Amino acid sequence: MRTPPSHVALPDPARRRRLTRVTLASAVTLALAGSAIYIAGANADEVATPNRVQAEAFAAQSGVKTEKSADTGGTLDVGWVSKGDWMRYDKVSVTGTDLAVRVASANAAGGSIKLHLGTRTGPVLATFAVTATGGWQKWATVKAKAASVPSGPQTVFAVMDSSSTADFVNVEYFDFGPASGTTASAPSASASTQPGTSTGASTGTSSGGWVDVDEAQWQKDLAAYNAIVPAPVTAGTTRVGEFQSNCKESGRADDDPIVFPGMKGASHNHSFFGPPVDAFTTTKSLLTTPTTCDAPGDHAAYWVPSLTQDGKDVATKSFRVYYGCGRAKCDTIRPFPQGIQFVVGDAKLQVATPKGTPNQFWCVEDAEIGRSKDGNWPACGPKGHMIIQVVFKQCWDGKHVDSPDHKSHMSDPVNGKCDGTHPVALPEISLMVNYATTGGEGLKLSSGLPSTIHADFMNAWEAPKIAALVKTCLNQTAKCGTTPTFVGG
Repeated sequence: MRTPPSHVALPDPARRRRLTRVTLASAVTLALAGSAIYIAGANADEVATPNRVQAEAFAAQSGVKTEKSADTGGTLDVGWVSKGDWMRYDKVSVTGTDLAVRVASANAAGGSIKLHLGTRTGPVLATFAVTATGGWQKWATVKAKAASVPSGPQTVFAVMDSSSTADFVNVEYFDFGPASGTTASAPSASASTQPGTSTGASTGTSSGGWVDVDEAQWQKDLAAYNAIVPAPVTAGTTRVGEFQSNCKESGRADDDPIVFPGMKGASHNHSFFGPPVDAFTTTKSLLTTPTTCDAPGDHAAYWVPSLTQDGKDVATKSFRVYYGCGRAKCDTIRPFPQGIQFVVGDAKLQVATPKGTPNQFWCVEDAEIGRSKDGNWPACGPKGHMIIQVVFKQCWDGKHVDSPDHKSHMSDPVNGKCDGTHPVALPEISLMVNYATTGGEGLKLSSGLPSTIHADFMNAWEAPKIAALVKTCLNQTAKCGTTPTFVGG
């Protein structure tokens, strides 16, 4: 993690990012962390200057984080910025050709910040050359000439490029011409990104990326769940709290309606399971969309980065979702609240995955007989195929159905309990994705290395159906299939 301004930063920027990645890799298990791509707001305490857009006032971003700034007049800056990262700013007024950016860098490789209009690959407004400034909090102003002065509010993407694979720049603000017109403004101070500070009246409203649960609906669904009298567990039932849903792939697209809602083509490619999904899909729209899942009432959407081999799509042989007690006590599990969505995994975690490490793909139906040349992928025997498991967090904060990073409203049980800031135990979701390949060479996730495996869940279970499954199967520590009927074995 980047050291705060009051501390001494690591002298080698490449080593600084590498240490961060290794630390993360050692902590990641199959119960993965959350996505590194998220939507967030800005801090309201920056010094207001006309036509100045604070870097953290992005409407969306990929790969960056905000941190405390030591720059004069600055509260936050955007850091952890490397090649390929970007920020999007909406309603920007460009009032002249003289543009500027405030940067700091301790990476001798330097790089550039290219401003695109409309999309990440749209017309280039200007390019800022970035060189080392002497430290991650040693700030300098870099100027550039705009290619034109477009009229009216603009969507501007700041896209990062460098010959280095490590962090190469911090960004404080952008100036888009002389001081006139309107600028992209930061949210008010009430738009906190801390848990428990959402300002709505628990009716599905949003504040600073925190989306409130519809409290009235949640209490209504809980009452219906509490009223269920489950059938007694029959003899021969396997005493493992579990039920499942089997889904077929419903499509692939460069979309992610949780991370990039309404932004068609903004994501790397995903394989979707359940109902068809695009950038405009919502939890509400899923309920009226036909699904490929076989569990009655399961209209939820699930997706993972697409897998290719030698540049060609790898088909999925099967996709099964296990809903279980996880590490929480079975009798404490409650159904999912309507509208909840969350992600798990880190699409930016580009680290090696030799045999036995986290984020591991493995072989089923035949043994692993080797590894790819880089050691990251298994090679299966001729009768086998490759598989991955992704496990979501299951403790909910009881207040929000989404959060700025799409994961902070969820956590893990401790000693079988969901308590503290995340007191509500929900079913643990475990995705099992079987691929039609024996592994080996030429494999690549759309997000990169195997370590970048991640998954998204958008709940659209019919409330009565999920309630019956939770009450009958999970709460009674009994194994079920796709319906609340008991099975053995």
